[in-house]
Amino acid sequence: MTEAYKLARTNDPITSHISAKSIEPSKMEKIVLDVINEAGVFGCISDEVLEKLPQHRYSTVTARYKGLKEKLLIYTDGTTEKGSSGRPQQVMWGIGHYPRSISL
Repeated sequence: MTEAYKLARTNDPITSHISAKSIEPSKMEKIVLDVINEAGVFGCISDEVLEKLPQHRYSTVTARYKGLKEKLLIYTDGTTEKGSSGRPQQVMWGIGHYPRSISL
Protein backbone atom coordinates (compact mmCIF):
# COMPACT_ATOMS: atom_id res chain seq x y z
CA MET A 1 0.00 0.00 0.00
CA THR A 2 1.26 3.49 -0.80
CA GLU A 3 1.61 5.51 2.38
CA ALA A 4 -0.69 8.55 2.65
CA TYR A 5 2.24 10.93 3.16
CA LYS A 6 3.39 10.16 -0.40
CA LEU A 7 0.06 11.37 -1.84
CA ALA A 8 0.39 15.03 -0.81
CA ARG A 9 3.36 17.39 -0.98
CA THR A 10 4.51 19.17 2.15
CA ASN A 11 3.50 22.56 0.73
CA ASP A 12 0.02 21.40 -0.37
CA PRO A 13 -3.00 22.85 1.45
CA ILE A 14 -4.36 20.99 4.47
CA THR A 15 -7.30 19.72 2.42
CA SER A 16 -4.88 17.73 0.24
CA HIS A 17 -3.42 16.06 3.32
CA ILE A 18 -6.88 15.25 4.65
CA SER A 19 -7.87 13.76 1.29
CA ALA A 20 -4.66 11.73 1.07
CA LYS A 21 -5.41 10.16 4.44
CA SER A 22 -9.06 9.48 3.61
CA ILE A 23 -8.62 7.38 0.45
CA GLU A 24 -7.66 3.74 0.11
CA PRO A 25 -4.57 3.87 -2.06
CA SER A 26 -4.31 0.10 -2.38
CA LYS A 27 -7.87 -0.04 -3.73
CA MET A 28 -7.14 2.68 -6.31
CA GLU A 29 -3.82 1.06 -7.22
CA LYS A 30 -5.69 -2.18 -7.92
CA ILE A 31 -8.20 -0.38 -10.14
CA VAL A 32 -5.38 1.24 -12.16
CA LEU A 33 -3.38 -2.00 -12.28
CA ASP A 34 -6.41 -3.91 -13.58
CA VAL A 35 -6.76 -1.44 -16.46
CA ILE A 36 -3.05 -1.71 -17.32
CA ASN A 37 -3.20 -5.51 -17.16
CA GLU A 38 -6.22 -5.51 -19.51
CA ALA A 39 -3.93 -4.06 -22.20
CA GLY A 40 -1.94 -7.31 -22.15
CA VAL A 41 1.26 -7.54 -24.20
CA PHE A 42 0.36 -4.36 -26.08
CA GLY A 43 0.70 -2.22 -22.96
CA CYS A 44 -1.01 1.14 -22.64
CA ILE A 45 -0.30 4.81 -22.13
CA SER A 46 -1.76 7.06 -19.48
CA ASP A 47 -4.39 8.48 -21.86
CA GLU A 48 -5.76 4.96 -22.38
CA VAL A 49 -5.92 4.31 -18.63
CA LEU A 50 -7.70 7.62 -18.06
CA GLU A 51 -10.16 6.87 -20.88
CA LYS A 52 -11.20 3.65 -19.13
CA LEU A 53 -11.57 5.41 -15.76
CA PRO A 54 -13.59 8.56 -16.57
CA GLN A 55 -15.15 8.56 -13.11
CA HIS A 56 -11.74 9.25 -11.52
CA ARG A 57 -9.74 12.48 -11.65
CA TYR A 58 -6.51 12.70 -13.63
CA SER A 59 -4.39 13.19 -10.51
CA THR A 60 -6.07 10.28 -8.70
CA VAL A 61 -5.12 7.88 -11.49
CA THR A 62 -1.67 9.15 -12.43
CA ALA A 63 -0.50 9.28 -8.82
CA ARG A 64 -0.73 5.47 -8.71
CA TYR A 65 1.86 4.79 -11.40
CA LYS A 66 4.86 5.47 -9.18
CA GLY A 67 3.68 3.15 -6.41
CA LEU A 68 2.89 0.39 -8.90
CA LYS A 69 6.38 0.73 -10.42
CA GLU A 70 8.02 0.69 -6.97
CA LYS A 71 6.13 -2.51 -6.15
CA LEU A 72 7.23 -4.00 -9.50
CA LEU A 73 3.62 -4.48 -10.58
CA ILE A 74 4.00 -2.43 -13.76
CA TYR A 75 6.98 -1.97 -16.04
CA THR A 76 8.15 0.72 -18.45
CA ASP A 77 11.15 0.42 -20.75
CA GLY A 78 11.32 3.86 -22.33
CA THR A 79 8.96 2.96 -25.19
CA THR A 80 6.61 5.84 -25.91
CA GLU A 81 3.48 6.47 -27.95
CA LYS A 82 1.93 9.78 -28.87
CA GLY A 83 -0.81 10.86 -26.46
CA SER A 84 -3.87 12.93 -27.27
CA SER A 85 -1.88 16.11 -26.62
CA GLY A 86 0.63 15.08 -29.28
CA ARG A 87 3.34 14.56 -26.67
CA PRO A 88 4.95 11.17 -26.06
CA GLN A 89 3.74 9.06 -23.12
CA GLN A 90 5.47 6.01 -21.70
CA VAL A 91 3.97 2.64 -22.48
CA MET A 92 3.19 0.66 -19.31
CA TRP A 93 2.78 -3.09 -18.99
CA GLY A 94 1.54 -5.23 -16.15
CA ILE A 95 4.62 -7.18 -15.11
CA GLY A 96 3.16 -10.50 -16.29
CA HIS A 97 2.36 -9.06 -19.73
CA TYR A 98 5.68 -7.52 -20.75
CA PRO A 99 6.43 -8.98 -24.20
CA ARG A 100 10.20 -9.26 -23.69
CA SER A 101 12.31 -10.83 -20.95
CA ILE A 102 13.17 -8.62 -17.97
CA SER A 103 16.45 -8.49 -16.06
CA LEU A 104 15.79 -6.97 -12.64
